[in-house]
Amino acid sequence: MQNLNKEVDRYNLQPKKFIMWLFMISSIIFFAGLTSGFIVYSGDGVGKTLNVALPQAFIYSTIVIVLSSASMHWAYLQTKRLKFGNQRLGLWLTLLLGIVFIVMQVYGWSVWTNLGVFFINSNATISFVYAFTFLHIIHILAGLIIIITALISSYRKLPNVINLFRMEIASIFWHFVDILWIYLYVFLLLNQ
Repeated sequence: MQNLNKEVDRYNLQPKKFIMWLFMISSIIFFAGLTSGFIVYSGDGVGKTLNVALPQAFIYSTIVIVLSSASMHWAYLQTKRLKFGNQRLGLWLTLLLGIVFIVMQVYGWSVWTNLGVFFINSNATISFVYAFTFLHIIHILAGLIIIITALISSYRKLPNVINLFRMEIASIFWHFVDILWIYLYVFLLLNQ
């Protein structure tokens, strides 16, 4: 146990985890501000509601992101059990599902644009939806980068403390973007 603590101290991992938590907290505050702005704007008068159904692709992307969270959790558990082949499989699956999520979000945008519902229009509530989804996709891309880092780590002959730490960071962040999307999707459903 003492050797493990020395190993963790040697790599100085805890400050990196703290920085990730700060980023996630600031993201929560940022999205809370955006959703508050949406409520204030849409509650200001007639014609400022969404007045258009959310693309059906958003429900499918929600299912995909929940499945990706399950595959990430499975990969994390496999790492703790030192089953690195299963860890890699779970990470590859999560990576693939994350990409599918992005594709489905972009498809949802294309459905709206085909209906004549564009980012820039006279109804800012629609612009808010585009902004919510675009900014969430940026967070998904950050999560994919973290997953790729964990995946590369699983293929290298790094100390297991590093591999487990990267999996823990990837898992926490990926679950965060999952919960963030569920919050945004439910919020938009309740306000359409």
